[in-house]
Amino acid sequence: MALLEKKLAALNNPLQGKVALVTGGSRGIGAEIAKELALHGATVAITYVSNAQRAEQVVEEICEYNPNVSAFQGDVTKTEDISRLCNLVIEAHGTIDILINNAGITRDSRFMNMSEEAWNEVISTNMNSLYYMTKQVLPKMIEQDYGRIINISSIIGQSGGFGQTNYAAAKAGMIGFTKSLALETAKHNITVNAVCPGYTFTDMVAEVPEKVQEKITAKIPKGRFGTPLEIAKAVRFLTVDGDYITGQCINVNGGMYM
Repeated sequence: MALLEKKLAALNNPLQGKVALVTGGSRGIGAEIAKELALHGATVAITYVSNAQRAEQVVEEICEYNPNVSAFQGDVTKTEDISRLCNLVIEAHGTIDILINNAGITRDSRFMNMSEEAWNEVISTNMNSLYYMTKQVLPKMIEQDYGRIINISSIIGQSGGFGQTNYAAAKAGMIGFTKSLALETAKHNITVNAVCPGYTFTDMVAEVPEKVQEKITAKIPKGRFGTPLEIAKAVRFLTVDGDYITGQCINVNGGMYM
């Protein structure tokens, strides 16, 4: 009976005993990833910069089915904050098995009008944080001979985007980072992959005028925006069943071809 119970637990909660850290987990895709991993048994820690209320709301929603969740405030562009965040997560939960580098921002404008500040903010949040966060977490993963690192890139990093040279550069950089780090970490039973969402219906997209939304969906073979849950399911697949998948970009974009 004990063996049967263990097998059933493994099927129903395949991530039980694993600790996942999700940056930018208080909203949008990050929040949905946190919920999906927790639903499948993971202990989840999310980070947020300023909106404690939204972070607490995510924690409360997860607590309805998994009490092993926490939220930590910190800026992923600051090395001192990252060090503090990771130490707090390890202190609270013992380790970090899964790292989801999801934190990101946009500061769109045509390149000739793009300020140095807008360039630096996006590169720092979307790209540099990838280095800082992974650098902090990786030694623990190597020590335990296990880790799953998933970087949330974007279709814009593959196809480019009008008025998004900063964002496209950062998201394309994430892909190169993913492929290179995967080569170095495979021998340590650590996989590194990128998930590249297409146009996904988040709060930001909801604010776009309806006519603009129609123009975007007209370009998508599936004829609609993706949902944050669909992105989260791809992330969950890589954490649960992705043992032999590393250095890859998983496109979740409704059939768009770059």
